[in-house]
Amino acid sequence: MLLTNLALAPMTGGPVIADGAVLIEGGRIAWAGQRADAPSGEAADCGGRLATPGLIDCHTHLVHAGNRAGEFEKRLTGVSYAEIAKAGGGIMSTVRATRAADEAKLLSQSRKRLEALLDSGVTTVEIKSGYGLDRETEKRMLRTARVLGREYPVDVVTSYLGAHALPPEFKDNRQGYVDLVCNDVMPAVHAEGLADAVDGFCEGIAFSIAEMEQVFTTARKLRLPVKLHAEQLSNLGGAAMAARFGALSVDHIEYLDETGIAAMAKAGTTAVLLPGAFYYLREKQAPPVAGLRAAGVPIAVATDLNPGSSPVHSMLTAMNMACVLFSLAPMEALMGATANAARALGFKDRGQIAPGMKADLVLWDVEHPAELAYPLGYNPLAAVIKSGKLVRGTLT
Repeated sequence: MLLTNLALAPMTGGPVIADGAVLIEGGRIAWAGQRADAPSGEAADCGGRLATPGLIDCHTHLVHAGNRAGEFEKRLTGVSYAEIAKAGGGIMSTVRATRAADEAKLLSQSRKRLEALLDSGVTTVEIKSGYGLDRETEKRMLRTARVLGREYPVDVVTSYLGAHALPPEFKDNRQGYVDLVCNDVMPAVHAEGLADAVDGFCEGIAFSIAEMEQVFTTARKLRLPVKLHAEQLSNLGGAAMAARFGALSVDHIEYLDETGIAAMAKAGTTAVLLPGAFYYLREKQAPPVAGLRAAGVPIAVATDLNPGSSPVHSMLTAMNMACVLFSLAPMEALMGATANAARALGFKDRGQIAPGMKADLVLWDVEHPAELAYPLGYNPLAAVIKSGKLVRGTLT
């Protein structure tokens, strides 16, 4: 399939190709460049649309039951996220709802969230567990994520997030829960092929550096890559610790310091910005974007789709927020939603329009990439090509 008359945003470090073309063969990009240099053959004229790589949402919690709209109201009256969590709300509220939901209910609710992401041009999505905090519910969440990947034209990557919060049955036995994560649940989800990576939440209201080191040491033994929620509400040094374990990404990072930045740069760890949580929690300290740029740390952007702190269902919205709240340039935001998001998941075969890459493309009814992050509530998506097949919209 040869697509012509496109404005190509290849995300390879070069400029937009004003009159471009892409050749797709066997689900891969065989050639991309100026239309005048395109291979001969029957072509589909795409009417001057902008073509980007398929968007990659590299941080979501979309498999869960229930919602936390009531907590949203509380936060608007001045109750903090930490106060809600300490009172038994927050993550634990969703844990109770998710534990009570069977697989059919989880699947039904999660389908709607995934469909919204796909409508915004997502072709690869990461889905975490972490709302079960026991073996059976965590496995049920991860199985649901795998089913979604089979049902929809999207690649689903899973992360086991057992170290998300301390469940009530272990409130007086923190070490007992960390041992359960490391010695029981993580080996079980790994043995069943349910987890592609291991994640954790390193924060004063969650898990300490020492506890996360135990989790990551177990993950290393199982040869599972790691990533970390860190420096969201305070600076515990989680980013530097995660970098020592070669983490794929460290996410949130509002309170990241120079030591953490240097450690991430040395390890090749991607910084994942989650502006939805910053927005919903009405935080004041933005991530150190200038420091990340200066150190050459790749910057990704994701929705953090979750029921409490970031019910954001669109990558376009996340890109807009990253520009407005964190001062990313529109092309930086698009790079963060494509090539750098691929890095955050450990992929080298997507996120760019280049020979050999997966033929995951989105065609947009706009002329320039800046128009993707510019509006709020407007979706210019025209077509989605997943692994070389048209799965949404039309080419012309």
